[in-house]
This record gives sequence, structure tokens and C-alpha cells, in this order.
Amino acid sequence: MLNARVLARSWAHLLLGGALLMPFFLLTSVVVGLAAPDTHVTVHLGWQLVAYGLALPLVAVAGLLRPVRPLEVAAVRALVAVPGSALADGPAGSPDARRRAAGWFLAHTALGGLVSGASLALPPAVVFLVAMPFVGPLRRSRWADQFPVLPDPPWLGPPLGLAVLATLLAAVAGAGALLARLAPALLGPTPADRLAAAERRAADLAVRNRLARELHDSVGHALSTVTLQAGAARTVLAADPDFAREALVAIEETARRAVAELDTVLGLLRDEEPGDRTPAPTLDGDLDGLLDRVRAAGVAVHLAAAPRPGALPPVVSREAYRIVQEGLSNAVRHAGRVPVRLRLAHTDEELTITVENPVPAAAARRSGGGRGLPGIAERATLLGGGASWEAAGGTWRLVATLPLAGGPR
Repeated sequence: MLNARVLARSWAHLLLGGALLMPFFLLTSVVVGLAAPDTHVTVHLGWQLVAYGLALPLVAVAGLLRPVRPLEVAAVRALVAVPGSALADGPAGSPDARRRAAGWFLAHTALGGLVSGASLALPPAVVFLVAMPFVGPLRRSRWADQFPVLPDPPWLGPPLGLAVLATLLAAVAGAGALLARLAPALLGPTPADRLAAAERRAADLAVRNRLARELHDSVGHALSTVTLQAGAARTVLAADPDFAREALVAIEETARRAVAELDTVLGLLRDEEPGDRTPAPTLDGDLDGLLDRVRAAGVAVHLAAAPRPGALPPVVSREAYRIVQEGLSNAVRHAGRVPVRLRLAHTDEELTITVENPVPAAAARRSGGGRGLPGIAERATLLGGGASWEAAGGTWRLVATLPLAGGPR
């Protein structure tokens, strides 16, 4: 049994196809009229079919245009019983996608044109046939001249009219079902569309991972440092007020920088222009401040070597700062106020970051299952380098190597 709602939506979709065919049909009707000046194309069924046939190649060519697919997909999603996930999004980019979209556009307009013509011609005929036995003058009216043969006796008119109506409904249902079967094949994603979608998902995931690393490294480092600074200030508040005061100043400065770095990450989420965001910290410009804040928490940080200012490419300097920041955060978080040795060995080809600190036995056994160390490895890998870490002989050692010419990958 036909679903009335599905039938009505299919009919509307086919009438839309007929409307899309109309400009092409009118153009070819003019051409046919010029070729046969003594013929009334608009009232002659044979010439109308000729104009219809000539219009279809023009429709196929127009279907190759990129905007056709998203327009047709929108119509199918609104009017055809096809799962939305089976249809492609966006303009047809590849030649294969354009050919499929052109095939769909041709099928939609061709069937829509036939159904639209029948929808205009047959309902008046149905009304005439059904009313003919009850309205005698109809058999002698000008409408009767449109029928090659009138049913005789007249009481055959209503059954014949209902049969014509049923045939029209069946044609609409059949054409709608055919288009519903063709839609996934012709408007569905091509292999190139699926590859592009996978690349977009990978790019989105990379951006999300980057934002997660930035939040973890900046906010996590700030919280670890502030916690240690606050604990140190509380411990010596009565015995050494000057140190406690310095620790509070360091807490204020650390929190202020954390807010600024958080604003930078939120700017990335809001897709602001780079000039509207707080510049990301770099090893060249912000290393001294980072070490001062860690030292203010009572952690002795010894800088064994450092690159000369301006020697690092900006992207390397930025990622190196985050790696050093996370390395110091790990030392503060897991080992407490122990001496930390930081070495930044710089050559013409690469920068090697080494962070070493003594660790208690319990901390030495940790597996590194948090997010900080994998984040360091990801940063190094994106630049074409690598990172490793180990706890041996009571010492925790983190080593990251960053090529200076590798660039983001």
C-alpha cells in the first residue's frame, strides 16, 4: 500500500525536476519552432517530445557544474526517503563526482519533466471522464474534442477516469522509487570524497590534539608550580617572610602568565587572527622567566648550556619552550624540590634538550602513563625529531631532539 506522505513528497520532488527542466525545454522549443515555423510546438505533442529530447543533453552538460550536487542533495534530503548519511556533502570536486551528479541531474529532470507533463494533462481528463455520465453537455463541449475516442456508453467514463488516475499515481510512485534507488549511487560520496573526509577528520584531530597539548602544558605547568610555591610559602611564612613574599609574587606572575596562555589557546578555538592573540612563549624570549618561576618554588634549576638568542627557528623555539616547560613540570610534580639540570645543546642541525633530576624510588617506577610525556613525543615528532625518557640509577632523564630544518610534518 502506498504511503500517502512518501507519495506526496516524491511527487513534489518530481515536479521540482520538471521545473528545473523548463528553461532547457523552452530553449529547445524555440529552436524547434524556428526549424518548423508552421508548427505550433506548444500544442503539438510530437514536437514537444522532440524539444524534450533535445533538452536532455543540455541538462547533462549543466549537471557537470560544481554547485549542482549540493543543491540536489539538499532536495533529496528534504523530499526523498534516503538516509542522509548515504549522500555526499559539498560541491562535486572530482571528475567522477561531477559525472555522477550530471547523471542524477539528468535522471531527476527527465523523469520530473514527464511526470510534470502528465500531472498537468491527466487530472483534467480524469475530472472530465468521471463527470461525463452526470453532465450531459460535456460530451458536446470543446473539451470532448481533446479525446481521440470517448467511452461509450458514458458510464464507462468514471472507471476509466479512476484507472487513469491510478496509472498516474503508480507512475509517480515508480519514478520516485527509481530516484530513491539511484540517489545513493549518484549523489553518494565517491572514493575521492571519502579520502577528503578522512583527511579533514585527521586535520581536525591534529588541531584538537594540539589544543590539548597546549592546555596541558601551560595550565598543568602553572598549577604544579603554583602548588609548590604555595606550599613553600606556607612552610616558611613565619621563619622567612621575605621568601614567602617572593613566593607569593611568583604565584601571581605564574597565574598571570597561565591566564595569558589560556587566552592564546582559546583564541585558537575562536579562530582569531594571530594578531588578536597573545604571542605564544618561546625559548628565546621566555626561558629566563620560566626558570625564575620554577626557582621561586624552591627548585634549584641549573642551566648547563643554552642556544644563543635568535639561533632557533620560531617554530622550534616555540615547541622547545613547551618541552622544557613540561620537563620541569614533571620534575616538580613527581620529585618535589630536588635539583634539576637542564641542558640545551645546539648545533647547526639540531637542538637537543636534556632534563635530569634525582627521583625517589616510587617516582622512578612510574610508567609515564600521563599526558605530558606523550605530548613531548608528539611535539618532537611533528618537527621530525624524537623524544625518550628513562629512570636509571636514581635519576630521571628526558631527552628530546629537534631538527632545526625539519619543519612541521
